[in-house]
Order: sequence, then structure tokens, then C-alpha cells
Amino acid sequence: MHDTTRMLIELGLLVLGLGMVGRLAERLGLSPIPLYLLGGLAFGEGGLVPLHTVEGFIEVGAEIGVVLLLLMLGLEYTASELVESLRTQYPAGIVDFVLNTVPGAIAALLLGWGPVGAVALAGVTYISSSGVIAKVLTDLNRLGNRETPVILGVLVMEDLTMAVYLPVLTTVLAGVGLASGSWTLALALGTAGIALYVALRHGRMISKAVSSDNPEMLLLVVLGLTLVVAGVAQRLQVSAAVGAFLVGIALSGEVATTTRRLLTPLRDLFAAVFFVFFGLSTVPSDIPPVLVPALLLAIVTAATKVYTGWYAAKRAGIGERGRLRAGGALVARGEFSIVIAGLAAGTEPRIAALATAYVLILVILGPFTARYTEPAVRWARERRAAHAKAAAPAETEQRADPAETSTTGPAEDEGDREGAASPNPTGP
Repeated sequence: MHDTTRMLIELGLLVLGLGMVGRLAERLGLSPIPLYLLGGLAFGEGGLVPLHTVEGFIEVGAEIGVVLLLLMLGLEYTASELVESLRTQYPAGIVDFVLNTVPGAIAALLLGWGPVGAVALAGVTYISSSGVIAKVLTDLNRLGNRETPVILGVLVMEDLTMAVYLPVLTTVLAGVGLASGSWTLALALGTAGIALYVALRHGRMISKAVSSDNPEMLLLVVLGLTLVVAGVAQRLQVSAAVGAFLVGIALSGEVATTTRRLLTPLRDLFAAVFFVFFGLSTVPSDIPPVLVPALLLAIVTAATKVYTGWYAAKRAGIGERGRLRAGGALVARGEFSIVIAGLAAGTEPRIAALATAYVLILVILGPFTARYTEPAVRWARERRAAHAKAAAPAETEQRADPAETSTTGPAEDEGDREGAASPNPTGP
């Protein structure tokens, strides 16, 4: 069969398969990301039916998918929102960074991956999935809740941290010497800083320059500009993803709104290709050996994310139920954890398998923690209160027994407190 014919058939079957698993995920109320990853594992090296003729297209499509993911994320925020988030959410951002990078770094060191693996895995465990979280909040009809701006503020802080983290990671992965590495890192951070300054100070001018009443022209100009900036950023060791994110920040107003509408289907297509590509590049037999570490890491970092949301919502004056909802919503990891693992896979191949298992666990767990963290805690407290209330009469009877009245201690003090709280105490 001719190579072009075979490529078209394989590509068509791949896209058709993505559409079918996406519909299945929608019916199940889950994010399609884990199914995309599983599909990549099934058709990659060591999988059921390896794909050969479309590998080149998928690799390029995956790069475009990362660029579009970050572009669309940048389009969600204006310069004023970024500044306000930095001003109000930085304490929560610090707590988030410390609690969720340290477990990943420690795990990498315990696995013997060294400092490079520690830096990479710390990023994998740190960043929540904005896409999954936004979809979950929409599905649960929580966009108008008081805790939702807090959740978005934490996500913005994470995105801004990525603008610094990715150049650092790129420099570490390059394995250059101290002097050369310092220069490369300074160049990367300086470039990112200049680009961020231009986006914040001259965003309106950029938006006006690319604006067009013709949707086709607007799509071509914005997409072309994003790819150029992403390529230049990659050349300057900043990361193409950060360049695309800064382009998104620079666009505002009607231009940003129209661009989001035009690019959303394209983003979804190439993002799906990216997840498939990551699955293709992971050998399925590499996952079982790292499944236990991935599960333990997922449990620990799910708890740290719940506390992050609790702390951030508490600072905003939100009640206990809203704090729990905020914490549960932040658990999901997804696209950007995979992006980081993809960057690091060339230096530390084992991180790809661990990150795949880790993301699969948390991207499935995330919607459940968002929905059930607050009801589960409330149910546990009600059960504990019911047990305490049931135990109170028995304890007050013991206090009424003369043989027991001479005994004092912590247990009796606790019984006194419970007896006093009982609506119908049976003691004297």
C-alpha cells in the first residue's frame, strides 16, 4: 500500500478513535485525557498495534498542541487580573509551591534519579490541570461559587510560576556547565521578563495590530504570530510553551474573546494528539514497576492540594464547606504535568512512565475529589458526632456508679464534656 494512502488511513482511524473515546469519557463524566494516554500506550512501542507512518505528523502535532494549550490559557487572563492575582494570592502560591514540589523532588531522589530528575518530577507534582479543573467546575455548576475565584487565582499563580520554572528546567536538562548554564538561565529569564513586560504594558497595542473583522484573517494572524514567538522563545531557551502563554496574555478584549472561540476546536484536536504522542513514547511495560510509587505520590499530593485550596479559601474569608470544595477541585493533574515529563524524558526516560501513571490516577481522581471531598468530610463528622452522642449515656452512667466516682483522669474528663453536651444527660 502506498505510504500516503496508509498514512491517511492510520490518521483517519486515529482521529476517529479519539472522537469515540472522547464521547465515552463525556458519558462517564470523566476527562478524556486518561483515555487519550491509554490510546497512545496501546498504539505505541510495545503496544497492541504500533503506528508507523503517522509518527512524524503526530510528533509535530504534539508540539502544536502544547503551544495552543498555553496560548489558550494566556487568553483567559488580562494583565490587570495577573497583577491582582500576584498581589492577593502570593501567600497561597508559596504554600502551593512548597507543599506540592517537595514530595515530587523527594520521590525522585529516593528513586535514584538525581537532581535533574528531582527538578523535573517536582514540576510534575506541582502544577494542577487548568483544563480539567475548568471543565469540572463547569460540570458541577460552581462557576458562580465564592471559592471559584480563589481556585482560579491559585491556577494563575501556578501558570506564572511555570514562566520561570520552564526556563530553569530547560537549562538543567541541557546539562551545561555552571558559567554557561548561568548565562543561559539569565538569558531565558531576561527574555521571559521582557516579553511579560511588553505583554502587560503594550497588550492593547498588540491586540489592535492583530485585530480583524474577518475571522479567517484573525485566526491566521494570531496562530502565525504565536508559532513565531514560540519558535523564537525556544531558540532563546525560554520554552515555546512560555512564549505562547505570553502571546495569550498580550491579547485582550474582543480580540481575545474571538480568538478563544476560533481556536478552541483546533486546541482540542492538537491537545488530544499531544496526549496520544506522549502515550506513544511511553513503553507500557515500563509502567508496572512505577505504579506503586505513582500511587503513593498521588495520595500524598492529593492531600497537599486539598490543604492548598483550604488555605487559599480561608485567607479569602470563605466558610469551611467552600474551603473543602476549593481543595478538592485542585487535585487533578493533567496536560502540563505531561508537558514537563515530555521535556525531561530525553534526560531521564523513567520519568515518562511514572508521570503517565501519576496523571492517569489523578486525572481520574480529580473530578471525584472536587465533587465529594466536602460531602465526605461532612459525613465523617456527622458519624463521629453520632458515635459520641451514643456513647455519652453509657459514660454518664459510669460516673453515677459510686465505685467509679473515685477515679479521675482524661477518660472521665472527656465523658464530662460529652455528658454536658448531651440534650438529656442521665447523670446526677
